[in-house]
Amino acid sequence: MTAARAFNSDNGRRALLAKVHLAKKDLRLDDDTYRDILERITGRRSAAECSVRELEDLVGHFRAQGFKPKVVSGGKVGMAPTFKRKPADHPVARKARALWISLHQLGVVENGSEQALEAFAKRQLGVDALQWADQSHAEPLIKGLKAMAERAGWSQKGSLDEIKDRLALLLKERGRG
Repeated sequence: MTAARAFNSDNGRRALLAKVHLAKKDLRLDDDTYRDILERITGRRSAAECSVRELEDLVGHFRAQGFKPKVVSGGKVGMAPTFKRKPADHPVARKARALWISLHQLGVVENGSEQALEAFAKRQLGVDALQWADQSHAEPLIKGLKAMAERAGWSQKGSLDEIKDRLALLLKERGRG
């Protein structure tokens, strides 16, 4: 292998490692979750030990989870600049977020991120941000999430404690709790 070829290969590997670490940050993965995903996809607990092919597989997995690497000024790969808005904190938003995360834990929703919830809310309510949703008009969002839960076998009838107990049982049955 020529020196130029080794240099290009090394740069490609470094770029993939950078994407992996940007994805970890962008998807807000804690270290244990990140290493579990890494081990499941590549069989290794450290990205530094991965081959180029394994790193490509890992980046592909993170893209499927919602990571979008962008080219920023200077031609370097990085995260797209985003305007960080505070997540909606009104009662309907908190209820929607709790349902969304629970549905993700059940495996009904593939991406449990705040951005995915925002996209779902936009489709349901026609507003660009959940924080802008009028609470009195946000009922279709909650009804839609509850319907998804019912289809997954998680009954929404009864007291809060009963609903939580049923969720815990479903998670245990599915090996997720």
